[in-house]
Amino acid sequence: MSAAGATPTPGPKLWMGSEMVKTPDTWTRRWSQEQLDDIIATASQVGPDDLVHLDADNVAPESIRDLATEIRSDLIDRHGFTLLRGFPVGELEHSTTAAAFMLLGGLIGQPRSQNAVGHLLGHVKDVGADLADASTRIYQTNERQSFHTDSTDAVALLCLRTARSGGLSQLASAETVYRIVHERRPDLAARLFDPITTDRRNEQPEGQSPWFEIPVLSWHDERLTVLYQRTYIRSAARFDEAPQPTPEQIEALDLFDAVVNEPDVHLVMAFEPGDMQFVYNHSLLHDRTSFEDDPDPSSRRHLLRLWLSLPGDRELPAVFAQRYGSIEVGNRGGIVVADTELCVPLDV
Repeated sequence: MSAAGATPTPGPKLWMGSEMVKTPDTWTRRWSQEQLDDIIATASQVGPDDLVHLDADNVAPESIRDLATEIRSDLIDRHGFTLLRGFPVGELEHSTTAAAFMLLGGLIGQPRSQNAVGHLLGHVKDVGADLADASTRIYQTNERQSFHTDSTDAVALLCLRTARSGGLSQLASAETVYRIVHERRPDLAARLFDPITTDRRNEQPEGQSPWFEIPVLSWHDERLTVLYQRTYIRSAARFDEAPQPTPEQIEALDLFDAVVNEPDVHLVMAFEPGDMQFVYNHSLLHDRTSFEDDPDPSSRRHLLRLWLSLPGDRELPAVFAQRYGSIEVGNRGGIVVADTELCVPLDV
């Protein structure tokens, strides 16, 4: 399918936030007591040293396998996200909570490295990092993230603690955003399919440049796929030799950002401790609002994170290999550099 004049056909991934907010039962799931009992019992037997090589398919209890399959289908085949409520984070040892999260995540997909040091389990937490430092990632601060995608098929979050205020999750359908941009300015919509330079933020795979050039939007196998991080598109300007966006491309990105930020377009949700959110990066953009944290370090906002490569997922355009390494379905995505060693830190 050509980018010129093409728009997504009606389907489950073409949704408005103003409509989705009215039907939370369509995207919210809850644990059964059997599932909780079984996964906690299994997780409590998993030692911290076992987590790097955890084979969820061999050890996960039968009661959660259908749940994992349903969540994967929510991501790939349906609206692209799920909120799973009710995990008892306040009643368990932290290591048991982490193991349970990785057990469910490992049934849904294959965990991938989230940064150059090889974290399979990430921590979304304000650690006082300076965004002026090119190595800083926005999730290490309390700043708003802006709508973006991660470099993997799906991202999973488990809320341990919320902020004193703010830190709301925001989701938007990339198909909806593109459709609106195309309706308003088809000339600019076409520019979203141009390769755009994005900063790797000093996480450079061996033999690769410190940036990659992948379009914000790609048509492939009659599917629209998104890859976007505006903050890192801007920071790529630090490389004199990197191709820079044209004025028309910048105008297209500005319109894309304006549309995704319209209140009717995106969905806002507030996490509760114990919530697990699963988001499909190929069709959704996600964001987090800025937040104010509690002065007490033990009460500050803290989410666990997994990046997952999904079996049975869509094929990706060849250009995604610049960022994903491999584009093999079920074994792609994540960040690996020359000295990456996979690890599972239980805290930061």
